[in-house]
Amino acid sequence: MKQDTLLAQAGARRDPATGAITMSICPSAAFQHPALGQSTGFDYSRTTNPTRKALEETMAALEGGARAVAFASGLAAVDAVMRLFSPGDAVLVTEDIYGGSYRLFERFGRTHGLHFVYIDTSKTENIAEGLKRNKFKGIFAELPTNPLLKVADLKALGTLAKEYGLLLVVDNTFLTPVLCRPLDFGADITLYSATKYLGGHNDLIAGLAVAKTQETGERLAFIQNAAGAILSPFESWLLLRSLKTLPLRLKKHEENALTVAEFLQKHRAARNVRYPGLPTDPGHALLTAQASGYGGIISFDAASRAEAERILASVRVFLFAESLGACESLITYPHIQTHADIPPEARERAGLTERLLRLSVGLEDPSDLLDDLSYALQGP
Repeated sequence: MKQDTLLAQAGARRDPATGAITMSICPSAAFQHPALGQSTGFDYSRTTNPTRKALEETMAALEGGARAVAFASGLAAVDAVMRLFSPGDAVLVTEDIYGGSYRLFERFGRTHGLHFVYIDTSKTENIAEGLKRNKFKGIFAELPTNPLLKVADLKALGTLAKEYGLLLVVDNTFLTPVLCRPLDFGADITLYSATKYLGGHNDLIAGLAVAKTQETGERLAFIQNAAGAILSPFESWLLLRSLKTLPLRLKKHEENALTVAEFLQKHRAARNVRYPGLPTDPGHALLTAQASGYGGIISFDAASRAEAERILASVRVFLFAESLGACESLITYPHIQTHADIPPEARERAGLTERLLRLSVGLEDPSDLLDDLSYALQGP
């Protein structure tokens, strides 16, 4: 089935006894065995649950992967992927990575013997040079990066990963598989904070990992079962419900984001506007070649920290909050919110300055969003 059809009917045809169109919520922790040594396919909900399985099978089909695993959060999915590596392994990582992933790598990954080298993954030549000089076991990239929206060449990364025998992991939260499928370009695992666009309503916390091969998928499922970071049946059901409208929501997010980005690009108070949907953006051509859309995230610099703080205090339609990808438009200050765990010198080096603001453009009337930004940016 085509993507829109697959998503519109996510979870359907799951109950032949009743013919229910909507997947049911199955809160049962345990399942009765028909007899000794026999199973219905469900034994204990930490291992697998009917509602969660429906979600996972939908996501695997949507992504073009062999198996998907649904976690209690996006970071739980990242943590499970890191457990695929062994002490002493080194991983090449996007430098302007989400702060929560950075915290996980530095506070926990290093204590378990893993090593992380941060690099601008939008510059393929730097990655190729780094792989020649050092022994790595994996590449962890974001597409686009959070929050500077840099675009990596997935096909080139896939080729390098294959050449050097590396595990290529791509956090595709900003685009979702509706706009881009990293597995098609050589990625081994695609990660999602499903809290964001996949959920899309600011009413659930979830994570997903989709594996290209059955073997990798089974390893992730084993880690999940052993560690227990599962998505609940209720949140699995909420996520299935949300997936049904994902293509429609993404289209509106992108339409609004382009309108806002074009407005900011012309405004004297907004500097270094970053949005891959703008033809002038450095990542525009590359993302156009490997995705069918650009998402709804924009970042830009204010003139100073004081000006950034004034803008945050002045918006009325945009909500000052840390998340992204939902119906409501949000404005975030990465320097002390999402990326505060990255050391100041590393933030500055990567361009995560105290002047940077990130917008998650929602589904509101665009004229309200422009009026709000116009008021907030005009200054005293």
